[in-house]
Amino acid sequence: MSAEFERRTTVGILQTGRLGGALGVRYGEYPEMFMELFSSAPFDYQTYAVIDGQIPKHALECDSWVITGSKHGVYEDFDWIKPLETFIRKLIASGQPTVGICFGHQIMAQAMGGKVEKFKGGWGVGLKEYTDLGNGQKAYLIASHQDQVVTPPENTELILTSDFCIYAGLKYSPTCFSLQPHPEHSAAFMIDLINQRRSVQLTAEEADDALVYINEPNDNERYGQWIADVLAGDARL
Repeated sequence: MSAEFERRTTVGILQTGRLGGALGVRYGEYPEMFMELFSSAPFDYQTYAVIDGQIPKHALECDSWVITGSKHGVYEDFDWIKPLETFIRKLIASGQPTVGICFGHQIMAQAMGGKVEKFKGGWGVGLKEYTDLGNGQKAYLIASHQDQVVTPPENTELILTSDFCIYAGLKYSPTCFSLQPHPEHSAAFMIDLINQRRSVQLTAEEADDALVYINEPNDNERYGQWIADVLAGDARL
């Protein structure tokens, strides 16, 4: 069968936040960042503006799912949080390939009975070192978060960890997992984001520290390919 007649995977992107402003114009919103990350994959996309209350009706509307990052906290009292949690439980029960990133990582944990809170150690920003427990190797990925999963749900497996963020990656099933860091964020985007947050959310010292290693080599492409393989049904955890 020729490639043009092969069935394409439809990825549902659950958009839980917006950048807006100059950053949104320059780098695209969260869905566009994931589309760029998966640019070599034969995917079609359906975006659901969850932040506006647009929740899919059932897990089979798309072949696989991504839950994006957000500036919001999963514990905040938005009217779309509980419906999203209900849908996440349906996704995990269905076995449809599902990946949550940052806020997506945290909301999956909360939906399944875990606990998320502002970390007493402060912000995790910039290029961070993690240990991939699947292969025992180090992974260097970009992070930007103050909240963390502090208690993982029962029946999950820890797949990514660091000294700063213990529960940085959780596996729910062979097709469903989540990560705290952002493989979809480029170094250029993070530099602009850090400088925008300087002296607003981040102290000058935090911002300067976050920029020290931001242009060093990272594993975004490798993790992006891994996520794409899971979403396409070509890999299992």
